[in-house]
Amino acid sequence: MATDQLAERVEAARTAIRLGEWQQAIDLLDVDGARESAECLEALAEASYGAGSFEACIEAWEDLHSLLVQRADVVGAGRAASMIALYLMMDTGLMAPVRGWLRCAERHLEGTGEHPVRAIVSMVRAYERFMCGAMDEARLHASTAIELGERFDVRPAVVIGRTCIARVTIFDGDLELGLGLLDEVGAVLMSGAADPLTTGMMYCEIICAAQGLLMPDVAAQWTDVMERWRHGAAFGGINGRCRVHRAEVLRMSGTCDLAEAEALAACDELRPWMRREYGWPLVELGNVRLRAGDLDGAEAAYQEALDHAWSPQPGLALVHLARGEADLAAAMIADAIQHPIDNPSKERPPYGALRIAPLLDAQGEIAAQRSDRDTLHGVSGQLRSIAEQFPSAMIRAMSSLAHARLCLLEADAEGAVSAARAAVTELDNLGAPFEAAMARLVAAEGHQLRGETDRADLERRAARDSLASFGSEAWAERVDGMIDAGHPSSGEASPPASQAVFSCEGDMRTIGWSDSQVVVRDLKGLKYIARLLAEPGREFHAVELVRLEEGSGTSEPSNAGILALDDVAKEAYRRRLVDIDEDIADAEAANDLGRAELARRDREYLVAELRRAVGLGGRDRKVLDDGERARVSATRSIRYSLARLVEASPAVAAHLQQHIHTGTFCSYEPDALHPVTWTV
Repeated sequence: MATDQLAERVEAARTAIRLGEWQQAIDLLDVDGARESAECLEALAEASYGAGSFEACIEAWEDLHSLLVQRADVVGAGRAASMIALYLMMDTGLMAPVRGWLRCAERHLEGTGEHPVRAIVSMVRAYERFMCGAMDEARLHASTAIELGERFDVRPAVVIGRTCIARVTIFDGDLELGLGLLDEVGAVLMSGAADPLTTGMMYCEIICAAQGLLMPDVAAQWTDVMERWRHGAAFGGINGRCRVHRAEVLRMSGTCDLAEAEALAACDELRPWMRREYGWPLVELGNVRLRAGDLDGAEAAYQEALDHAWSPQPGLALVHLARGEADLAAAMIADAIQHPIDNPSKERPPYGALRIAPLLDAQGEIAAQRSDRDTLHGVSGQLRSIAEQFPSAMIRAMSSLAHARLCLLEADAEGAVSAARAAVTELDNLGAPFEAAMARLVAAEGHQLRGETDRADLERRAARDSLASFGSEAWAERVDGMIDAGHPSSGEASPPASQAVFSCEGDMRTIGWSDSQVVVRDLKGLKYIARLLAEPGREFHAVELVRLEEGSGTSEPSNAGILALDDVAKEAYRRRLVDIDEDIADAEAANDLGRAELARRDREYLVAELRRAVGLGGRDRKVLDDGERARVSATRSIRYSLARLVEASPAVAAHLQQHIHTGTFCSYEPDALHPVTWTV
């Protein structure tokens, strides 16, 4: 294609990019000669990123780098290399390839003096060092990025450099100054002075900093700002990141259904973007499900996060605690504290007290259930020290709860009530109803220890009502059990009748034992239950259950799905393995054993991803994209129906709640002592 025609195409593509018409821009650039044009390749990289094709974006930047090397344009090649490093850092969590491209950029720029590209290199280097926990080096490179960015008017280098300085300042222990610096960055972002990519990423950084400080109230305020900004402005993976933050806010404020919907949407949107950091939205999904009482779903999300080399703790340990496996939970949380997964991350503190505080909070809860006074004593002291260093309401609440639990083990009822009530106050002020409800249960134990049964009941009932409103029906039911245990009935409940009805006629369903029946409106969840009752003991895959009721014509889960990794991604992974090997060699030559170890972890992760993507005979593996949604849909529908059934037929509802199991596989497990024959 002629040069002037190609230039017109590039200009038209740039217009489409400004309008967010990403695919249109890609189509305009899909012409002969595009790969020989630096302007085309850079536009293609930006359009591919906006269209959701991360690897195509990186490939375009790599082609641009090769083209400029061939043309002996060392400054242009250095800029292309630094941009590759920037995009890899933003979305992959793999720092070895980032360092490799930064070294490449620096080699190109040797002897070229100071100019704008060096501001970009310093900006990326600063965050790479921050994410790896090298705070002094991060501060040095961030200062250079700010100085060069201001001199050469490279706005992203200034904004990102200042954000990095703010986060380093927080880890230095100067919380007030660090938060003030972040507020200054936020003011710049709200003014519209930064480009959309920088704006979105730095809003995310501010929120991550607040979450890392365990300041959900501050995080919620900035999440609202980011949410208002993103509509019509955000692109690429930024929308998905905003969804994770919204899920974090809803996980604190409720309801569980809304939080889970946001977390699932975030996982869907971020799957094409993130690599190792995909564990971040998965852990948030697990956190939401844990609060909803969906232990199987929480465990599945945490396990997938672990598959991405992302720590699932303390959530996974708390899942096992909720199942009554306190010893396993204790072992898990102790291992997480002693042997943390130290992968680089922007989304959580890289090390130190802020990272360990949530683990200690969980360890205290687990130790209390195991009556492990020594562990709880240590936890209480550590959290008290962290609360003095980082004065956030959430950390103060954690510290108070640990002290309250310790007081309970030491039979100090006064101390337990006082400390637990202090935690409730902090959590109520934060707008955290789930956490406040759990703190009320600790206060109830204190009142019980003081012999104040009525006060204990009041706390438990308040906790139960709060959990139900929050959407944690499973936890509310547990609290009901605690209340009932304090008020035993005069006689044992009668076993269910041997004959029962669960039949449907039209849109109405008759339900009950042979001597007591009710007629209720049929619901989707009741249809699922009828399927389970018709074949006691059989496990239905959730996809199978949903499709049977939808009348899809097949009862088997579909094998359709998306490729675990497409060919472009697999080839990119192989190229990055070469980058990682070079980084390992460079680190070993410099006797930098810590960096070499981090690079080896990057290598292990990529090799594991490639193995998971390729099956026997080299065939591509697929990831089912309907199973998870079916599991959520079936579980939610069944639980909703059972909750409604409690009002009409509490005896039948109680029986079904005990014997119906939901999750990836759903079943009705008959009562061996009192079997029931159902007419469905």
